[in-house]
Formats: sequence, C-alpha cells, structure tokens
Amino acid sequence: MTERIADVEIPDSRLVSEATELVRDAASPLLFHHSRRVFLFGTLHGRRRGLVADPELLYVGAMFHDLGLTERYRRTDQRFEIDGADEARRFLLARGIPEDRARRVWLGIALHTTPEVPRHLEPEIALVTAGVETDVLGFGYSDLDRAQVDAVTAAHPRPDFKKQILAAFTDGNKDRPGTTFGNVNADVLAHFLPGFTRADFVEIIQNSAWPD
Repeated sequence: MTERIADVEIPDSRLVSEATELVRDAASPLLFHHSRRVFLFGTLHGRRRGLVADPELLYVGAMFHDLGLTERYRRTDQRFEIDGADEARRFLLARGIPEDRARRVWLGIALHTTPEVPRHLEPEIALVTAGVETDVLGFGYSDLDRAQVDAVTAAHPRPDFKKQILAAFTDGNKDRPGTTFGNVNADVLAHFLPGFTRADFVEIIQNSAWPD
C-alpha cells in the first residue's frame, strides 16, 4: 500500500524499502525520524519552488544524509557528510543506479551543511539541504502550510529535538574535530566539546610555509 504523509507519497519501490530498512537498522530513532522529515519537507519545498526531483534519489539522499553520525558508518578521517555520501553511492551503484545519478545523491549529502551552494544545483541536491534547513534550523518553516507541517511531525515526531540533534552532532564529530574546519559543526564542538579549539583561517594563512 502506498504511504502518503502531508500529501507526499513515499516512493513504493524496492530501492526505497531497502534504504528505509538500512537507515532504520543503523540509526537512532532521532536520526531516522529526522531523515524522513527531511525527505518530506524537501519535497514540499520543491513544490513551492517549482523543483521536480527524482523521488527515489531524493529519498535516498535524505535518508542517508546523517549516516556519518552513526556508530556503524562513522569514520574519523573525513567529514561526517562524506561518510553518508559514500555509503549512499555504494548503495545505489550496487543496485544498478547509473554513476551520474548516484553522484547527484553523493553531492546532495556531501553539501547539505554548506550554505547557499546546493540551491543552485540539481533538485535532488537542493532539496536535501532545504529539508535539513527546515528541520534543523527552521529556515523555510513559515513558508510551508501549517497543516502539512503538523502532518509531517505527527507521523515523525520530534520530541526534545533541538537538544537531541545537537548531542548527535557532538557525538558524531568529537573524534574528528579537525574535519569541522570551515564547517557548521565547528560551532557545535565549540559549545559542547571541552577543550576544542577552532582552526583559524587567518592564522593558517599567516603561518603557512610561504615567506610572504
């Protein structure tokens, strides 16, 4: 049976079912429900902006975007966004999705914490970020129909979400603080990780090997 939430149809395909189960198994309920909301809010923003994304690709991008915060998929040598992007690409290629389409999903995940750039790219990229920005930052919240927002949060509740998502960001980045340079997660660690010192862009330039 087709699932609809806030007049958004969840794609009824094997690819989507397998993506759902992978994320449900690997992620906490906090991240699972957040990722589903990202798909729903991203789709709603797409309608508002006149952007049409491939729903399966948008779904995988939304569902995998925070896998790098999970114990199973996190690494310590790269940004958490790339962890999820790499896993999404592997997942899609293993199921016969062409490289160019898998790369679109990779970019949507890899860039989802990079302000402004995604909105200028393909809908599958732009709308992952749009969904993330609404659910985490509240950007675009007032642009959406209140009844649809309520339907999304009824299906995928967000109790104590602000506190819990910040804790998830801290936990997912605390063992790789250097990867947060130039990244919004430097703000998270500055607030919640004792002893964290930001890398300073100006000091890096001033102290580089160049004589002048």
